[in-house]
Amino acid sequence: MRAVGVVAALLGSLVLVSLVARGGTSPELADLTAGRLPTAAPAVVDLVPAASTGAVVPAPAPAWVRRTSAATGIPRPALRAYGRAEISLARELPSCHLGWTTLAGIGWVESQQGTVGGRALGADAVPSAPVTGPVLPDGSHAEGPMQFLASTWDRWAADGDGDGRADVDDLDDAALAAGRYLCADGHDLATGAGWGTAVFAYNHSWDYVQAVFSAAQAYDGRVRR
Repeated sequence: MRAVGVVAALLGSLVLVSLVARGGTSPELADLTAGRLPTAAPAVVDLVPAASTGAVVPAPAPAWVRRTSAATGIPRPALRAYGRAEISLARELPSCHLGWTTLAGIGWVESQQGTVGGRALGADAVPSAPVTGPVLPDGSHAEGPMQFLASTWDRWAADGDGDGRADVDDLDDAALAAGRYLCADGHDLATGAGWGTAVFAYNHSWDYVQAVFSAAQAYDGRVRR
């Protein structure tokens, strides 16, 4: 999908995934079993009208956002975006089993939930300054809190908050687009192989897969305390 993200920090010292058979097209992910995948309780569904268009869009209930944000440290606008994407994908592609913790893990590794470099994430889920990745050999760069290349965004752009626009800098939109990307090709993220293959497709690096898994598991553990 794109090259190295803006950050590759991890949350705490956790047991990393043992990824074997790093060559080939479908590696066995030995330690990614269903019991160890991030499986925090899903977002609680609410239906709210979009402020600008009046379109009714699914969203996580405010009480769930407040409670889970307090437990994980994820900014409320980011958590709302991840929860909304989980709810939407559960309706669009229920066999994918995408969880908000996976999106939160990617969001942390890519841009620290849109706050990398001292940025603040606004109530509208847009960082205070654009998040732009390093220039790649072809002159392109990834954009937004989920770090999409322009060519990838052109294909997967989404309007996650029902405001009538698909904005790569809006985490509501980028989270839904990332979720659809992860669920493409029939991936089942409730299985170790499906989860690992989907995240590897997002960024072709096993170190990246390990970092996302570690961050997602950290968030999962915090809501289970």
